[in-house]
This record gives sequence, C-alpha cells and structure tokens, in this order.
Amino acid sequence: MTTASFGLRVIRSAMPVALLYVGKLIIDEVVLLSKTHNTDTHYLWQLVGVEFALAILTDGFSRAITLMDSLLGDRFGNYTSIKIMNHAATLDLDQFEDAVFYDKLERARQQTTGRTILLSQIMSQVQDIITMAFLATGLMAFNPWLIVLLLVAIIPAFLGESYFNDRNYLLTRGQTPERRELDYLRYLAASDQTAKEIKIFDLSGFITDRFKKLSDSFYHDSKRLSIQRSLWGTLFAMLGSVGYYAAYVFIIYRAIEGRVTIGDLAFLAGSFRQLRSLLEGILTRFTAVSQGAIYLRDFFEFFEIQPKITQAAKALPFPESLKQGFVFENVGFRYLNSDRWANRHLSFTLLPGEKLALVGENGAGKTTLVKLLSRLYDPTEGRILLEGIDLRQYDLADLRLNVGIIFQDYLRYQMTVAQNIAVGNISKISDRELIERSAQQSLADKLTEKLPGGYDQQLGKRFADGVELSGGEWQKIALARAYMRDAQLLILDEPTSALDARAEYEVFQRFAELTKGKSAILISHRFSTVRMADRILVLEKGELKEIGSHEELLSNGGIYAELFELQAQGYR
Repeated sequence: MTTASFGLRVIRSAMPVALLYVGKLIIDEVVLLSKTHNTDTHYLWQLVGVEFALAILTDGFSRAITLMDSLLGDRFGNYTSIKIMNHAATLDLDQFEDAVFYDKLERARQQTTGRTILLSQIMSQVQDIITMAFLATGLMAFNPWLIVLLLVAIIPAFLGESYFNDRNYLLTRGQTPERRELDYLRYLAASDQTAKEIKIFDLSGFITDRFKKLSDSFYHDSKRLSIQRSLWGTLFAMLGSVGYYAAYVFIIYRAIEGRVTIGDLAFLAGSFRQLRSLLEGILTRFTAVSQGAIYLRDFFEFFEIQPKITQAAKALPFPESLKQGFVFENVGFRYLNSDRWANRHLSFTLLPGEKLALVGENGAGKTTLVKLLSRLYDPTEGRILLEGIDLRQYDLADLRLNVGIIFQDYLRYQMTVAQNIAVGNISKISDRELIERSAQQSLADKLTEKLPGGYDQQLGKRFADGVELSGGEWQKIALARAYMRDAQLLILDEPTSALDARAEYEVFQRFAELTKGKSAILISHRFSTVRMADRILVLEKGELKEIGSHEELLSNGGIYAELFELQAQGYR
C-alpha cells in the first residue's frame, strides 16, 4: 500500500505542469486562429480533449491517494497501539507504579492517533517537491532569478516555523503530568465507578474548579505561544507575497515587451502561482511533519524502557510436584524511589501442601510478600528458593501459571460472566466446562443461575444490557478465577471481605477441600478465617515477628494474641 501510494503521488505530481502546459498551447492556438482567421480547429479541440483527460486523471489519482492514506493511517494506528500494549505487558509491576513511567506511557499513547498521518504528510511533501521540480524547470528556462527570488521570500517563514515547533513541543512535554491529571479529573467527574461518591460528598464543584484551574493554565500558555507564532507568521507571509508579486510584475512586463507569448504568460504566471502555493503548503505541512517527528521521540523512548524481571537464559519448568516448597532467605524489598522497606529480613519456609495465613496491620507488607512469590517483584536483597533453586531460574510464564492469586483489588471486567471467570486462565476461555466447574467451586454458579443471560450475561453498566453485581457477588466471580488453573500454590488476598458470614464459611469449607495436597496462602483480617491455616505468619512493618499455629501464637501472648483478643472483644 505504501509503494502504491508513493507511485500514485509521483504520477500525480506531474499533472499540474502538464495541465499548465496544455493550457498554454490552447491559449496560443486560440490567439493564432484569431489572428489568421483560420477555421481549422481540429488541433484546438484535440488539446481541449487532452486537458479534459488530464483533469479527470488528476481527480482520480487524488482520490486514490486519499483512500490509500486513510487505510494506511488506520493500519498504522492499530499496529502502534498493539505494539505499545505488547511492550507494556513485558514491563515490571513497579514500573507501572512510577509517575515518570506514566508520563512516558501517556506520551507514547498519543502517538498512536495524533501521528497516524505522518507518513501521508511526508509522502505529500515528496509529491509537492517533485511537482515543484517540474514547475521550476519551466521557470528556470525562462529566468533562473525567479526561483532565487521565490526561495529568498520563503526561507524566513521556514525558519520561523521550525523555531515555534520546538517551542510548542517543549511546552506540551512539560505539561504531561498535569494533562494526565486533567484526564483523571474528567474520569472522576463522569464515570459510573465514581458517581456515587461524587454525589454523596458533593465533590462536583471541587473537581470542576480544579479542572478549570488546570485547563485555564494550559490555555493561557498555549495562547501566548500562538499569538507570537501568528504575528511572526503574518510578517513572513507578507515577505512571501512581496516576492511573488515582484516576479509576477516582471513576467507581465516581459509579455508587454513581446518577449513571451500570451500562452507563455499564462504558463509562467500559473507556474509561479502554483510554486508559491506549493511552497506555502510544504511550509505548513512541514510544521505538522516536524512536530510529528519531534513527538515520535516519545514513542521510541517508551520502547527503550526495559523490564528488570527477565527470563533466565535456560529457564527451568515449574516442578510437577513440590517436595521442599518455597524458602525465603533474608528477603527484603523496597519500592522504586522509596527509602522505606516494604519487607525486610524475611526468612521462613512454605512447605508443600501447607496452608499459611498472613496477619498484620494495613501496610505491614502482606500483599508485597505474595507479589514476590509470583515474581511480580524480585527481592531487593536476599532470595526466594523453590525446591532449593532460586525462583529467578524458573520459566516466568510457567511459574505464574502454577501460582493462582486473587488480589483484594481484583478487576471487575465489563465483560460476560464466562469471560470474567476465564481471565484466571485466559488460554482456556473456550473451555465452558472448566469455567462452569470453577464457578461451582467458588459458589458463583448459584449467582449465575439468577442472571437472564447465564454465563453469557454482560456484567457492569458500561455496555448495553449489562447487569451490576453486589460486592459479594463480584467476589465470588473473582474467586472462580483462582480455580481456573490447576495451580500448585493458591493465594487469596482478602478473599471474603465482601461476603456475609454464611457465604464466607461456605467458601472456606470449599477452599479447604479443593486445596488438599496443595500449598495455599491466605491474607485476612478475620481470625475466623486465619485459624483454619496450618501456620500463621505475623508481619509488622514488613518484618516477620511471629510464626506458628493458632494455638501456639495464642499461648505466646505476642502480637497475634493481642490482635485476636481485640477482635474477639467485638463479638462479646
């Protein structure tokens, strides 16, 4: 398509000079016939027919080029969007938690739509330059100084546009964080996810005031630069007009002297007028092309970001059965750009088939610990062993396939029930039997029976015929995802926080049955859940403070006993 578009442009670029030259011949023939009173107009009508054919071809080529550009733009936009999505999928979780990374991602995303016409613009520049070469050849044959005059008139405008392009890029780049905030405010002000709190807390005024403050700031910065650009542009355009009319007067003067024919006058004046128009078009398009080229730095800069969590050269498959389990050896982890340790000095063993509960206050590092187990993060210090081998040596995809994890902030996908469950093992999305079995195991099957569309029911209110679920119902759907894979380690992070007491009891009875012979980690603030575990690990400020069974920890009278007693008092 690119080759075809370029070929069409080369042919199309010769059309203007061809039309002008045939027009010159027609005028000269008309003048000749009128002077000689010759009635043989056969040649004249041939020329008119040729001009008509050229006009039809010019229009046809233009439409074909527009079609090619449109199709290429769509394909380019889709291709670059997929490229960004694929690269983003390879990057580390902690990179997504960095504001600088988000600025780069946002700027890269803008290039998938804002720069889709860049190739078309570049090829249009080439087309116009070729057309100018044809036109300039005719002018140079008449008088080379006309070309020099035209270039001198247009160069200041060219340099001015280049200068303001750089200024505009620097302004836009510097505004990236605030523009992301602007997009976030738009989302807060008009979203089904936020509407409830916006209304109940009467936040609309606060959000719109903040939006107005930011948008006004952007407007004034842009206005100042646009005014400067417009004033200088007007001055440079005046210089261009002076150059054009000086050349035009010169051509007319030569015609009056009889040194050129009327047809030559029409040809030269038309050529000069089109040259000026083409130069102005090239200059205007140069603004867009140069801006596109400058902004493409952001696109390529995003792809220069590389993940730190990488696959080992000779990665090992996940063991078919565990004999030693997972061992933490003095593991510590610190988030990017943070001085505080999320986890530190963690040393313990998760035995095969063991149920381990993690207990601690919010921010104690429980979720971070399980992210380390699934290699969403790598330890900053220490190491995690699986069957005596560093976790980094195992195949990353195989490891995550064998570690089933449901976080407390799971996503509520605006998709069907079946698709919502299948995201737990997306390669099995066509396996309806597995999806339904997973729903039964998480007790989501009873919920599905009540829905009009069953497993094909659209969830969420974003799309037509969608049904919104309660928090507890969504949690059952999310739990079903954990059962979609035959994982050897199952991790549930606050899995029943939205369930009532009866549903919670049923879920954990089912969970205990389904995880027999498998390792499991439970994170919960409910001690009725925690005491079901074989051992309980107590975290405080990211460090291991206690580990043992429910009875052992109660008898020790430590942090666990204190927390258990505090919760128990609420039920007395």
